[in-house]
Parts: sequence; structure tokens; C-alpha cells
Amino acid sequence: MSEQPGMDWKPRHISVTGDGLAARVVLDDQDISRHVQGVTIEHRVGQAPVVVLYAHPTAGATFDGLARVAVAEQADPGEAMAAFLASIDPDALAKAALQRDLDGSPNELTKAMLEQLVDWAQGRA
Repeated sequence: MSEQPGMDWKPRHISVTGDGLAARVVLDDQDISRHVQGVTIEHRVGQAPVVVLYAHPTAGATFDGLARVAVAEQADPGEAMAAFLASIDPDALAKAALQRDLDGSPNELTKAMLEQLVDWAQGRA
């Protein structure tokens, strides 16, 4: 993350409430959750926290005003995917996949597990 030298950073009120899969983001009393695909919060002792919002690629402009601006680099999707997969409980995945409608094909369980992983990655139960 980088910032422009000499920039005067004025803090804004922001609320981020997450459940591990999705987050509600409210900036100056305006819910902008549908326009945000990710949030990074950085805090150093003695300084105000810095919140970096990653705009959803299809989002339009939703904020007009003065803000503390930081430029963020997107995470490597491979690393993000590896972290997501490493967090999966194998027992929970097996149980969720077996609760799906299985089609009787030779790869039905693998297909059901992949569909379940997609659902979890997109925040669906």
C-alpha cells in the first residue's frame, strides 16, 4: 500500500461488520457493501487505523468527498485460493456435499464438493 507524500489524511467514520464470509461496510452513514469486494484494516499503535476498500470491479462511484486515500495491490489469487482451501474443515465439506442432490454419476461426490466450495467462496451457506 502506498500514499501520496504530504497528503493530509482526514479520518472518516467507517463501520465494518463481518461474519467471516461477508461484510457490511458503512462509510459516513452510507452502506456501500455491494460496491466493496474486500477490506483491509491496518492499525499501528499511536496512529489512526487505515481502512483500504477494494472496489468491486463492476461497481460505480458511490462516494464523493474528501477521504484518506490509499492505493492497494490486489492479492495473488492463487495465495487467496490456497488460504481459503486450507481453512476448509474436511468433515464439514463431506457432510455438506452429501446433503446435496447427487446425480448418480461416477464423479457425483467430487462435483458436489466443488459446488459446495464455490458456494462457500461466494458467501452462500
